[in-house]
Amino acid sequence: MQIIPLFVAIPLGAAFFIPMVGRKNPRLSDTLANITTLALFLMALSVIGKATQVYWMGGWVPRLGIPVGINLVLDGVSIFMLVTITLISFLVTIYSIHYMDKFTSKARFYSLFLLMVAGMNGVALTGDLFNLYVFLEITSIASYALVAFGGQHEELEASFKYVVLGCVASTLVLLGIAITYAMTGSLNMAQVSTIIGGNFKPIHLFTMALFISGFGLKAALVPFHAWLPDAHPSAPAPISAMLSGVVIKTIGIYALVRVMLNVFGMTPLTSYILLVLGTISMVVGVLLCMGQDDIKRFLAYSSISQIGYIVLGFGLGTRLGIAAALFHLINHAVFKSLLFLNSGAVEYATGTRDFSKLGGLKDKMPVTTTTAVIGSMSIAGVPPLSGFWSKLFIIVACVQAERYGFAAWAAGVSVLTLAAYLRMLKRTFYGQPGEAQPAAREVPMSMKLSMVALAALCVVMGMLWMPHAQRTFLIPAARVLQEGLTYASSVLGM
Repeated sequence: MQIIPLFVAIPLGAAFFIPMVGRKNPRLSDTLANITTLALFLMALSVIGKATQVYWMGGWVPRLGIPVGINLVLDGVSIFMLVTITLISFLVTIYSIHYMDKFTSKARFYSLFLLMVAGMNGVALTGDLFNLYVFLEITSIASYALVAFGGQHEELEASFKYVVLGCVASTLVLLGIAITYAMTGSLNMAQVSTIIGGNFKPIHLFTMALFISGFGLKAALVPFHAWLPDAHPSAPAPISAMLSGVVIKTIGIYALVRVMLNVFGMTPLTSYILLVLGTISMVVGVLLCMGQDDIKRFLAYSSISQIGYIVLGFGLGTRLGIAAALFHLINHAVFKSLLFLNSGAVEYATGTRDFSKLGGLKDKMPVTTTTAVIGSMSIAGVPPLSGFWSKLFIIVACVQAERYGFAAWAAGVSVLTLAAYLRMLKRTFYGQPGEAQPAAREVPMSMKLSMVALAALCVVMGMLWMPHAQRTFLIPAARVLQEGLTYASSVLGM
């Protein structure tokens, strides 16, 4: 049996099934949602190391000049994204068991959550440009509703801004797809890649600019980042973790590099644009996060900075740069999800996210404090945690590509990130107890379990750079992107 369509079909089916059976029993919703995300994660692990597989919907296989057939492609980079998406989704649903008790209608929450997961899995697998847009919109619409899930003024305002800018991004992407279809007569990524073949015309460059702008908005790259600092703090903590951990990477970064590298092919111009956008995002994000007094807004601006590292690595276009960017992508998914879950635990226990009211929580919340320290040191690049290795490899890749200025910026931003996170830890968990400290207590077991698992991954994934892990997981993903237009031959069998 073909496993590929199940990555979309299972969460999609569960999203419609859970509200029917979980309305009267919220715990049944918890059980079904966690079983679904665990099954998806185990499925993703089972395909690691597999050769490229293509699933043609309805058995319709397109031929050049005959643009019919929709396909799903399971290759090294889509496997990498599936593992990342399903891992974070599973741990977030565990965390949600108790956290979401304070919200109404858990069944609807899990329904929207699994719709978002189905959309992200579809983005990772699709080999068709229009269906990339469809899955992107499924993910986006579900995330708009989840940001507003609390129903308060702050959530609704943030969701409205997110919707407006998200629609602008989607329009830019759809316009780029329409122009691509007009130029090539096909929407199949492999066919489009074969037709364009790296032979660029001015209209191709305009189309690529549309894709960079649209996907850049989805990824919250500077200067396309205005929606993120409001959306991430306003959303429930599990959704903040998903947005920062996997959503902006899947519908933003992954979609961008898949189209740029495997469909159009990297050019010196697009490479330089990505390098500049990545560097600006790194610097602006870390500077803005240093001045925040809200822990979730602090983490949101930090996400912008860390996304810059990933785009910088991809912009280099080298095997090491792409592998380092992928490594930092999964590392950031882990430690930023952990930090947003930590912030949710703090808010759950104290009722506030304001640094001025926090402090001295280390004795009242030892598990949350310990995991937050591990996540903070990993994102700051302190050895031997996972973030150190991925940042080091990005810097080494810059030096290897003789991009010395970009290497210096990456190293400097890492130092500023360490300073920012030390300040955050002091104001939240150490220092003088704030007015919220007396009410604090450690969070329930399911929430602690997710935080401990993610913290353990920050330590264990520091070993991902070892030869075996590179050979089975990182290098196959990097090879698909680095080899660029050969993607077409692997899909079409040419």
